[in-house]
Amino acid sequence: MTDLDVGRFLGGIAALIYDSRTERYLLLKRSSEKDFGAGNWECVTGRVDQGEGFEDALYREVREEVGLEVRAAFIIGTTHFYRGEKRPENELLGVVYCCEVVRETAVQLSQEHSEYRWVTLEDIQVLQQSNNHAEWWLVRVVERADYLRRLLPDEVITFQQAHSFELG
Repeated sequence: MTDLDVGRFLGGIAALIYDSRTERYLLLKRSSEKDFGAGNWECVTGRVDQGEGFEDALYREVREEVGLEVRAAFIIGTTHFYRGEKRPENELLGVVYCCEVVRETAVQLSQEHSEYRWVTLEDIQVLQQSNNHAEWWLVRVVERADYLRRLLPDEVITFQQAHSFELG
C-alpha cells in the first residue's frame, strides 16, 4: 500500500449554469478569504456530504452559493485533483454538470464569492491568457459545455432533465 490508500478521497460537484435566454454562462469569483483558489474565477463547486448523492449535492450547492433554481441538463465530464498537497484528505473526484436556469431570479452570492458575471463563450476565452491553471480548467469546461450543447439533440437534454442522473 502507498500513502494514498484505496477509498480515501472526497466527492465533489461543479455546476456550470447556463441561461438559454441570454446564451450566457455564470462565472463566480472566489472570495479572497477562501483557503484554496482565492480570487480565481470558477463555476459553482462544492463537496458531496456524507450520505448525499452527486445530484443532491449539485442542487444544494447551487442554492447555497447563488440562490438560483436550476435543472441539470447534461454531464460535461469528470474531474480529479488535489486541493493543495497530494494527500488523501486533499484528493477530490468530481462530476461536472451543465445546468440551466429554471426560474429567472437575481443571483444571491454567498460569502464564498465576491462577484459574478454572466459571460459568453467568447468572453471566457480571455481567461486562456491567464497563467492560472484553475482558470484554464474553467475555460475547458465552458468550451466543452458549449460544444456538447450544440451536439446533443434536444430530445436527449429534455430526457435528462426529466429524469435523475442518479441510477440507484
